Amino acid sequence: MARTQSADYDKRRDAIMAAAALLYAKKGFLGASVAELADSCAISKSLLYHYYPAKDDILFDVMDTHVQTLVEAATRIEAGEGTADAKLRALAHALMRLYSGAQASQKILLNELPNLPAPRRAIIVKHQRDLLDVVDRLTIELRPKLTKSPALRRPIVMMFFGMLNWTHIWFDPNGPTKAGKIADLATEMFLGGLPD
Repeated sequence: MARTQSADYDKRRDAIMAAAALLYAKKGFLGASVAELADSCAISKSLLYHYYPAKDDILFDVMDTHVQTLVEAATRIEAGEGTADAKLRALAHALMRLYSGAQASQKILLNELPNLPAPRRAIIVKHQRDLLDVVDRLTIELRPKLTKSPALRRPIVMMFFGMLNWTHIWFDPNGPTKAGKIADLATEMFLGGLPD
């Protein structure tokens, strides 16, 4: 007989995802065992499999939840009021807030994508492209001449994300420089470096 879902099913799945993010960020997806994850959640392996049938299901959920949060923030900002440069600044601030609160998930998103099965990897890549496309559209709004340079636009967009994506390696949210200042610096450097 199949086990029924408990009233706190979603809450427990979220707790498993959070523990998995920390464990995978520390040891890598391939270096972390299901037994270690179960131990870190203070549950049995069999109970863990009740929530996630396979180890890569957990990896996918960690990545998908994180990247969809980023896309939702970017889409909301793009659809809002304001100039393209104000939206870009707001996006940089939103990304830094989200990255600072999810450093383990960000590390996994950037490092563990090859460990997903191809169909699931394609879903994550599509979400990542959706995020890149928001910045691409804002960039074109800022520099309309770039519509004639599609080969140049993607590297420009990637440079914007390059300034922010890897902050999980060195940025200390409790340090003297706050996330908002990093967002402002990245935006100013990006805007100042856009070709006319």
